Amino acid sequence: MRSKVLAACLCVSPAFAFGADVGQDAIDGCIDELRAVGGPDGQGGTVISTEFSEANSLVMLQDRGETVWRCLVSNGGQVAELSVMQAADDGGGAMAGSGSETTVRVQFAAGTTGAELTDSLLPQESRRYVLGAQDGQFFYFRLVANGPGMTYVIYNPDGSVLLDEMGAEQEYRGQLWQTGDHVVQVYNTANGAQSYNVIFGID
Repeated sequence: MRSKVLAACLCVSPAFAFGADVGQDAIDGCIDELRAVGGPDGQGGTVISTEFSEANSLVMLQDRGETVWRCLVSNGGQVAELSVMQAADDGGGAMAGSGSETTVRVQFAAGTTGAELTDSLLPQESRRYVLGAQDGQFFYFRLVANGPGMTYVIYNPDGSVLLDEMGAEQEYRGQLWQTGDHVVQVYNTANGAQSYNVIFGID
């Protein structure tokens, strides 16, 4: 874990406090999403710039581990995409969030308790799937890969690991013990692009 702390909380940098026409709802939406998916480093940092758009505005964030994130967000605070733009060196020669990384908010259709998504990743890419759940609920996850080298890790809302890295052949079913946004991060460790399905269930 990187030890250098830039700030105790995510806040608007005074240099960018005016933020063009990007509203506070949009900035807060990006901060909340980073807190949900950014692990321990995502719990603090700084808003480093904003750029207004009628569709999705752009908010650039730096977490307290010095990783820079790019957030596309509606002016009402609905995050369309959160991705790593510049990963910070973790001190061990590796880069945090190495490769391309995006975040997907998983939502179930009304009246259902699950969802299935089809996606693909280039070599060494990863993707975070975020879904809210309650303490005591049972969570099911399955990664259906169309090739070798696909793995996943499940994180609790506080950033701790619920399930360490597993191969696609191993599904997960267990009872949750925290309330909030849980993260499933899917990795393509192979040398070629991979398509896959992810299946989520909560009851």
